[in-house]
Amino acid sequence: MEYKFTIDKFEGPLDLLLHLIKESDVDIFDINISEITEQYLNYIDSMDSLNLNIDSEYLVMAAELIEMKSKSLLPNEVTDDGDDYEENARDNLINRLLEYQKYKELSLEFRDMESQRKLMYSKTPSDISCFKSSEVKLEEDISLDDLIKAFMEFQKKQNLAKPLNTVVTRKEYSVDKRCFDIMRRVNNSGSVRFEDLFDIKSKSYVVVTFLAILDLAKKGRIKIKQDNNLDGIILFSKEEV
Repeated sequence: MEYKFTIDKFEGPLDLLLHLIKESDVDIFDINISEITEQYLNYIDSMDSLNLNIDSEYLVMAAELIEMKSKSLLPNEVTDDGDDYEENARDNLINRLLEYQKYKELSLEFRDMESQRKLMYSKTPSDISCFKSSEVKLEEDISLDDLIKAFMEFQKKQNLAKPLNTVVTRKEYSVDKRCFDIMRRVNNSGSVRFEDLFDIKSKSYVVVTFLAILDLAKKGRIKIKQDNNLDGIILFSKEEV
């Protein structure tokens, strides 16, 4: 069975060249073709001596470096374009190294983003249509919008009022119990003003009271009337209307 090894921690010949340049403590623009070729070939030879399979791309780069080195060692009079060839080949190698370095740095950023994303959990939207309640229908001339507007007006008045002393309490309010209390008040007096039901100025109590009114109206246990557009809203028991 043939085993294939990646040379050390390098992902390709350009990665190996960048490592050698960094180890030599030189700038990419100042690399010496002869020196970098010797270092590269020595590394390849050390891998070969360990009987490790070397990818062909490493050998292709070795051939390119040897060609560039041999061209640089030829006397100037042998070919007129020898200097141009050496300079162009060197510039081409530097550009390839710079481009590879740029992509490598970006890949590290993407890898870090991937690690951060793995710490997050997301799910597809759930179907909550089964929790949707039937539309609240109010008789007479009262609409749900009128009720909500009245509730918003009530909240606005509370915001303008002086701050109240806050008392920490464990008392909890339920919609069912609030429905019972509201029906008792409506049945005892025959009718009650919408604003008078919010006698306790706490957030939980106000919310539960409003939900209780909506629930009673939806079930038809109370009637809600408003004589004129901006007038107060009155709650009646079903029998009183």
